[in-house]
Amino acid sequence: QVQVVESGGGLVQSGGSLRLSCAASGRVSAIDVMGWYREAPGRQREWVAVDTMNGITKYAEFVKGRFTMSMDIAERTMSLQMNSLKPEDTAVYYCRYGMGRNDYWGQGAQVTVSP
Repeated sequence: QVQVVESGGGLVQSGGSLRLSCAASGRVSAIDVMGWYREAPGRQREWVAVDTMNGITKYAEFVKGRFTMSMDIAERTMSLQMNSLKPEDTAVYYCRYGMGRNDYWGQGAQVTVSP
């Protein structure tokens, strides 16, 4: 069994910064995908930043230059540094670990950006 625990998030004013962290533990097998996603009210979950273990992290256009994903594969942790936050970044953010045919998700962290 794999456990994924998220931390971070909160309330910040427009232009501010927040950091999210995620850690996987338990019966973790080879990780082939690590990523961050978000789900805003009334909208489908969308990807924010994804790394397929090829040394290249891809960012959605709407966060490029503002968000940075970092990983420690050996420690099975990842983080998302979010700068220059905008009200439209308000959402529940989820981390994801892909291991073969299985996906493991964090419990979600609320990020709220006030105008």
